[in-house]
Amino acid sequence: MFFSGDSSTRKRVDLGGRSSKERDRKKLVEQTRFERNRRLQLRQNNSAALKIQKCFRGRKLVEAERSEVRERFFTRFGKHFQNVDRQCFGPDSDFLRWLLFFFNPKNAADCSALVEVCQLLQKLDQDNVLDIISLFAGADYPSNKALVEYRVKKFALACIQAIYENRIQLRDQLMASKHSGAPAILLLDALHLLIDDRLPWACNTVSYLLQRNVFSMFRNVILTLKEVTIQGLVGDVSSLERVLALIISHVGQTPCVCPNVDPSWSFSSQLLTIPFLWRLFPHLKETFGAPRLSQQYFHQMALCVKNHKNVLPEDISSDFPSFACLLGNILEAAGVAFAHPESFDMAVDFVTLATFLLEAIPPIKTLNEGGKQNSNTYDDEMLVDDERAEKVLNGDLELQIYNAIDPRFLLQLTNVLLGGVSLANNSYIGGPNDKEAAAVGAACAFLHVMFNILPLERIMTVLAYRTELVLVLWNFMKCCHDNCKWSSLSKLSAYLPEDAPGWLLPLAVFCPVYKHMLMIVDNEEFYEQEKPLPLDDIRCLIVIIRQALWQLLWLNPVAPPNFSKSPVDTFAMKKHPLEFLQHRVCVTASELLSQLQDWNNRRQFTPPSDFHADGVNDYFISQATMENTKANDILKLAPFLVPFTSRAKIFASQLVAARERNIPHVPYVRNRFRVRRDHILEDAFDQLNALTEEDLRGLIRVTFINEFGAEEAGIDGGGIFKDFMENVTRAAFDVQYGLFKETADHLLYPNPGSGLVHEQHLQLFHFLGTVLAKAMFEGILVDIPFATFFLSKLKQKYNYLNDLPSLDPELYRHLIFLKHYEGDISGLELYFVIVNNEYGEQAEEELLPGGKNLRVTNENVITFIHLVANHRLNFQIRQQSSYFLRGFQQLIQKEWIDMFNEHELQLLISGSVDGFDLDDLRAHTNYAGGYHQEHYVIEMFWEVIKCFSLENQRKFLKFVTGCSRGPLLGFKHLEPLFCIQRAAGSASEEALDRLPTAATCMNLLKLPPYRSKEQMEQKLLYAISAAAGFDLS
Repeated sequence: MFFSGDSSTRKRVDLGGRSSKERDRKKLVEQTRFERNRRLQLRQNNSAALKIQKCFRGRKLVEAERSEVRERFFTRFGKHFQNVDRQCFGPDSDFLRWLLFFFNPKNAADCSALVEVCQLLQKLDQDNVLDIISLFAGADYPSNKALVEYRVKKFALACIQAIYENRIQLRDQLMASKHSGAPAILLLDALHLLIDDRLPWACNTVSYLLQRNVFSMFRNVILTLKEVTIQGLVGDVSSLERVLALIISHVGQTPCVCPNVDPSWSFSSQLLTIPFLWRLFPHLKETFGAPRLSQQYFHQMALCVKNHKNVLPEDISSDFPSFACLLGNILEAAGVAFAHPESFDMAVDFVTLATFLLEAIPPIKTLNEGGKQNSNTYDDEMLVDDERAEKVLNGDLELQIYNAIDPRFLLQLTNVLLGGVSLANNSYIGGPNDKEAAAVGAACAFLHVMFNILPLERIMTVLAYRTELVLVLWNFMKCCHDNCKWSSLSKLSAYLPEDAPGWLLPLAVFCPVYKHMLMIVDNEEFYEQEKPLPLDDIRCLIVIIRQALWQLLWLNPVAPPNFSKSPVDTFAMKKHPLEFLQHRVCVTASELLSQLQDWNNRRQFTPPSDFHADGVNDYFISQATMENTKANDILKLAPFLVPFTSRAKIFASQLVAARERNIPHVPYVRNRFRVRRDHILEDAFDQLNALTEEDLRGLIRVTFINEFGAEEAGIDGGGIFKDFMENVTRAAFDVQYGLFKETADHLLYPNPGSGLVHEQHLQLFHFLGTVLAKAMFEGILVDIPFATFFLSKLKQKYNYLNDLPSLDPELYRHLIFLKHYEGDISGLELYFVIVNNEYGEQAEEELLPGGKNLRVTNENVITFIHLVANHRLNFQIRQQSSYFLRGFQQLIQKEWIDMFNEHELQLLISGSVDGFDLDDLRAHTNYAGGYHQEHYVIEMFWEVIKCFSLENQRKFLKFVTGCSRGPLLGFKHLEPLFCIQRAAGSASEEALDRLPTAATCMNLLKLPPYRSKEQMEQKLLYAISAAAGFDLS
């Protein structure tokens, strides 16, 4: 700016309204605070520098003193201790005092000196406790006790530090022979000598070592050791193993007086988390398995689990997590521990710990890929997303865990834990005691978690057939149920919250094991011998499971997390353990109750109503058809809780809704069939197969062509199509056609040799599946009795041995004879092959690869029996059933028929097997041609029908409707309603001599006006016995 000539300074104005004095005061306070903090920091820096300098000078002086003492030591005693004698180890000698003062484990010369001292010590040792005591204490140990113990502690620690600091250089020596003279062996042998249990200072010395975290040092030494190839010491125990065995025996229990060490630095957390520890130290496993030691270590770890305290070290690597390594090692050691009597408390602590660790491990993928799981129970694949992606265990570690849980281990565990729980009914007075409840709770928690981690086939077989688990759990559950003692289990279980139902854990284990057992039990064992449970007990079991399911699904449902389709979902189990447990109980209990319902359908031992829940009402039924409701969930998971008639109504409403969705918007019918009566099956096959799924759901109208090529009179309003369906099913399912065969009870199943009869047999089965589905879709009952094992294929279920009697009773008897054969089965000269005989052609088929050379023995006879049953019930008809199912599912959705068992499915197809309700039929009958409800002929007709036998009533019903069974929901659902029409306009003798006729397509009876009951009864019986309809018109 240019000079203006004004020498005065313009005053600055603060537009913020603050005075300069105020601003200066604030700045002064900040400046003062800054200066004060700077001075404080300077004082702290100076103080720290003084401490560092003081420490450094002290360390420097100590090192200088150590160097001087080291020089004096070697000058006095010699470089190789040629001037050392027995007295040098005594309390008055400077030998040990100087050595322990200057010893530095990082100094190579000091370590060499220590090795030579250890060698000298072993030369002087005469393997006599008194000799060792006199060597260190002289003649008067009590007077020199404190000094001697101090020197021994420091000496022992120095040996460990020398090995730890030089572990890389010594790793090739640590597993060498005791007589090798290697430095590492000399150090370890000296250490073993110093802490011998017979010495009076052993406990104090080991306690001193434990306080200095020697297990952490040994952990690093052993992990270094695992990096080199280990040549096992055959018939010998390594020096390192002998030292560890001595140290781990100090657990603070009589006679040991060592205090308990921090769990984070204990043997359990530091060494048991090393992968495959027992492979390196097999003798150490035997020592650890001693009752006193294993019980203490398992108890210590179990307390950490209960208190949610993490004491495990960092993982060695991502595929060797510490908890999985710990699990593998304790599982291998448990077999040794359980072999000792009175190990109940130890077993409870063990399963508490093992349950926690099993829950933490990721899914065992190696075994799931390579091994074969139960194909019936767990066919669905687990859904895995980014959130659920988990680390995969090392394959060898997975194998260690899997192999450790072998049949012998499971037998030991169940015997130790459940051996004290009574097997007898009514043996409890007032309910089980706390010890029994704790045992059952611990065992069930472990087995529940194990079921969801490991492949099930081997586990289930052992638990079902080689233990008393089913009987023990059943009697325990029955006792708790009778005495209302379920809450005691929740309070004593570490796995369950106190407010959780106590029956959750027992049911989660009992249901899958008992279900597995029922797959192999034969009919005689179940019904006659009442094994494994009496029928009265099974009735009680049905009540318990029914009530549990109703509570979980309806009364107190827990909104479950989004579990995957697979029941085995370890991610869900870890994140929501209680909800997952409830989900597993719902699934397994539903499967078991469904299986018991199948047994009850084969031969009734309890009323069907025992399976029905008490709370099913109209509100429940109205909710059941709506998606995402509790009632709909029950219908999908446990449909047997709902009475059959209610489910049949729901099914009927689903069909009505589906038909209404497919009502055409145009006034004409799109699909019209022209069918030749003498080629009805061929024409139906060609024209139905040409339709799309959408067209199949729509209306189909049929015009018949007679033998002269002319159209038959009549307009199809639904009746002709019904007649068409009846004729097609009658022809196609006839055993003479070759697609189906009959059992001894005249029940139909696919012909295994259908390919020899029809070239297009699989396409024909697809067509027949569509025909049956269309009949059900339109509400048309067809009189086709299917075999139960074939109906199970419509539900995509697997058939087992107890389904075989319905197919081949003779083969079943032979297999049961083999099952109970007490002699040497190999002498029967049976092999794993089966002979198929179709239309005179015999073909031998192997049941297993190489089955021609595999003889049936007492060991594999059960496998042989089930392979034979599987071949006849599943394998032989697998292609035919598969194509039939594809055609069937074009119209009938799987979830619709999943509501019903096989027996109920047959009722949906063919109607009720019981005698029909005559009053119901009469109430829903129309009249035509001059007849009415009070007409004397009609009154006489109903009296005649009422006097018919049940068999003749069924014949009459088949005569007028085409099916011998009445509609499930009553005759008001018969489409169209039954009608009686007057035949013959006059009552002449000629007219009255005519037989009654029927039009099944219209459910119509044409009845002449007979004058007497006798005449009407005679004519009706003749007509229905001749099974004729229009032919008699």
